[in-house]
Amino acid sequence: MELIRVIDPHDPRVAAFRDIRERDLVGRQGLFVAEGKVVLNVLLGAPDYELQSVLLLESRVAGLSETLARLPAEIPVHVATAEVMNAIAGFHIHRGILALGRRRGVPTAADLLAALPRRTLALVLVGLSNHDNIGSIFRNAAAFGVDAVFADASCCDPLYRKAIRVSVGGVFRVSFARFDDMGGFVDALAAKGIEPAALSPRGETEIGAFDRPGRLALFLGTEGEGLPETLMARMRTLRIAIAPGFDSLNVAATSAIALHRLADVGR
Repeated sequence: MELIRVIDPHDPRVAAFRDIRERDLVGRQGLFVAEGKVVLNVLLGAPDYELQSVLLLESRVAGLSETLARLPAEIPVHVATAEVMNAIAGFHIHRGILALGRRRGVPTAADLLAALPRRTLALVLVGLSNHDNIGSIFRNAAAFGVDAVFADASCCDPLYRKAIRVSVGGVFRVSFARFDDMGGFVDALAAKGIEPAALSPRGETEIGAFDRPGRLALFLGTEGEGLPETLMARMRTLRIAIAPGFDSLNVAATSAIALHRLADVGR
């Protein structure tokens, strides 16, 4: 493999990696940036995604021989000093590994619903705008074998760099789709025989007493406001018992506890 040495932060060959933080906020026209060795390895094995190029800190090359050997021959691998790489990114890149990727296709919620297996467990995210929470939920979803994640229009993009990093590549392992019409989406779940259940501190049934149906979509809401009452009125509501006098759990921690209880992994 020929390594492409970059000595100028303004080299057009690495333009897509420039000023990462600012461009994360406005999007990359279908592209995303992934960080770190573990995430890069997951990306390489993800059939729904394709690698476009790689930018490495020159001191990391020797330790990445196995990963680099997996790259298709046509993928450009750029290397730079720490000074140049930091100037390209706009901040200190301590992992020294950046990868530019693209999702091969963007399924609609209807497409993803139609593809779900006969026995299924899905997550539905409502109003989650924190990248750490989104990333952690996808990490949990991948760990517990969730079949799909659906996110409403107000959720942040799971393919933001920080969400990808926090998910440890889990976002590449779990299929996801976005939807705009909440009412229509709940109706679509019913049409597919998928029972919706809302997880909330105000839930009526403790999750340990919940008899999981074969096809389940678990709804998670943003911290603070939680899920809208009008939405919870359309489905069963679940709660996780915690000590008296305390408000609630973090939504990502909540997802881990709930999935451990409801998933088929280990059973």
